[in-house]
Amino acid sequence: MRALVIDDSRAMRRIVGNILKDFGYEVREAGDGQQALDALREGKAEGWVPDLCCIDWNMPVMDGLQFVMAVRANPHFRQVTLMMVTTESETGQIVKALAAGAHEYLIKPFTADALRDKLALLGLLPEEVSA
Repeated sequence: MRALVIDDSRAMRRIVGNILKDFGYEVREAGDGQQALDALREGKAEGWVPDLCCIDWNMPVMDGLQFVMAVRANPHFRQVTLMMVTTESETGQIVKALAAGAHEYLIKPFTADALRDKLALLGLLPEEVSA
């Protein structure tokens, strides 16, 4: 499975990326929503489209909500599962992200178990990890 981790914090990208790698994912990273859109387009050209995007909300250039809306507007990426991974914890923000097309929402700080549970809910947890 493939994942794109999108966060302006290098440390956070490393944390999420390492957890996903432990679950068997091939991981790529982007520092903001625009870099992530560019990575999706470049990846599609080379045959690398992620199964999952883990997206921070608050980023420069293009924030996570703008990224979700841009991905949902592109029919080439409709099959990509989008999960917000953010400190934004207000119910209104969660509803806004889900309404824009995010599939799931994980609030920072979180544990590897919490991420594993979200992936299991989405059907994106490799069987050997869920056992």
